[in-house]
Amino acid sequence: MGELCQQLQNLSFNLPYAQDTAEDYDTDLDLEESEKNNPDASWRDTYIEACCKLGVVPTSYFLLHMNEPYMGLNHHGLGPRGARAVAISLLSNTTINHLSLEDNWIQAQGLTHLVKMLRENHYIQELNLSNNHLGVEGSEVFARMLMDNVSLHRINLAHNHFTDQSAKHFAEALTTNFRVMKLDLSHNEFSEKGGEYIGQMLAANEGLQELNVSWNHIRIKGAIALSAGLRVNGMLKVLNLSHNGFGNEGALALGEALRVNSSLLHLDISCNRISNEGVRLLCKGLEYNDSLRVLKLSRNPLTVEGAITLLSSVTKLQDNKVEELDISNVLVNPKFLSLLEAASNCRPALRVLYAGKQGFITQKSAARPDPMRVIQDFLDERKLRMLDFFKNMDKDGTMSVPVSDFLRYITMAGVPLDAVQMDSLIERLDRDQTGTIDYRNLIDSRKKMVKDLRKQQRRRERRERQERQRRERALKSFHNAVRALTPPPASRGAPWSIVSSAHFSVTPLSSWYEEGELRDQAGSPQIQNGEPENLETERYCSSRGSMVSQGFSEPFTPKRTPSPLSE
Repeated sequence: MGELCQQLQNLSFNLPYAQDTAEDYDTDLDLEESEKNNPDASWRDTYIEACCKLGVVPTSYFLLHMNEPYMGLNHHGLGPRGARAVAISLLSNTTINHLSLEDNWIQAQGLTHLVKMLRENHYIQELNLSNNHLGVEGSEVFARMLMDNVSLHRINLAHNHFTDQSAKHFAEALTTNFRVMKLDLSHNEFSEKGGEYIGQMLAANEGLQELNVSWNHIRIKGAIALSAGLRVNGMLKVLNLSHNGFGNEGALALGEALRVNSSLLHLDISCNRISNEGVRLLCKGLEYNDSLRVLKLSRNPLTVEGAITLLSSVTKLQDNKVEELDISNVLVNPKFLSLLEAASNCRPALRVLYAGKQGFITQKSAARPDPMRVIQDFLDERKLRMLDFFKNMDKDGTMSVPVSDFLRYITMAGVPLDAVQMDSLIERLDRDQTGTIDYRNLIDSRKKMVKDLRKQQRRRERRERQERQRRERALKSFHNAVRALTPPPASRGAPWSIVSSAHFSVTPLSSWYEEGELRDQAGSPQIQNGEPENLETERYCSSRGSMVSQGFSEPFTPKRTPSPLSE
């Protein structure tokens, strides 16, 4: 102990000298060589020696808790050199199984030394490296380590500026490492391609049980690919997708995944731009799911109409097991509450979180119909022509009548027009305010009315057609992605089926999304009422995934066979 105190004292008074020494010292420190020189050196002595040579101040908390299972060094400002000193001392440590180094600015440089330690230390099972500015370089270093590590089960890598390239690195690693059970990649910078890589990872991995990719930028294409991977996956229990941008098309893809997936228990899709229409599409698959327990949909643009649709879907089938429904930003109404009370009587365990009891269903005030349309309908019912109608008013045969006579005749004839419609009609027919109404103006107004109605009808049909086509493309893209992630039926019974399904393609899944649009013109299977007809995917996709579980006795290294994803 006296020697240790002397080392600490020398370090505190001679820090510049220690830093100069560290610059001249060979930085590839090896604990095994240190133990050969001094076999009786303790972990504390090793850490002090490493700190002296690297020119960093030892962390007292680390010195005091080296013999405890949990080591929490969050917010200690270790930096790359401090992380290296910790890594050197942990090479032979057999006590610590939970290491937390959150917010230490370790960067990729310091991570390199931690990774060397993790390759040798097989006792650490839980690792927290969140908020350490690891970046793309750090993700590549960490992913290479995951291919060999057999001890890490729970990993937190949130807030590390990871990009789509980082998602590719993790996906490559986790197609062979089935020991990681919990992975947190939240608050990073994954976008469309990142979602595609994560979808590939879910399709190939059979060990991951909890995945958090919240607070990223995964939009429609990434959402569809991720949902396709979820459909094939048969192990994942908890999935957090909140604060992305799935939208209604992503909700449709998730619904298709939930239709088949039978392992997921907890799904969080809060704050994903999912509207009432998206909830309706999601519920099409949710009605057939018998495994999901918790569904979070808060902070989406939902109203009480979407809430009623969701609650009706959850309680529609007795096999549905949802116990918690989070729509905590939605104001509900008495209709919803009565439906909830009836559902609670049948399912006492059901818990619904909502904002309050002052919700209302938005109803647009009925617009007054076009007065010319009212007149035309009035004439059609009586099988009269516009000319005959006007001649009855035009006693002189001049094809024009005073405004007062026109209004009096309209009222006497029983045309259902109120005062506002009358004023609008007179303003339209007597634009020059001459006090008379000409038959030609009446005919022109009728033609314009018919033209406007046709234009509105075409605009409405075009909008409905675009929405329908968008949903169909999303659904086709989803099934194309499932087909790309699932081996054909012939390979299932083959000896090489495990190898062929566990591969990872370096080509992103973008091709299936483009193909989905091109096949519309090539006679691809049609979709009616939102349901696919005769898609091959339905015949050979399993909710349990496409791979046989690999034993944990030895790491599984797949052969690099040609990938259907890269075609």
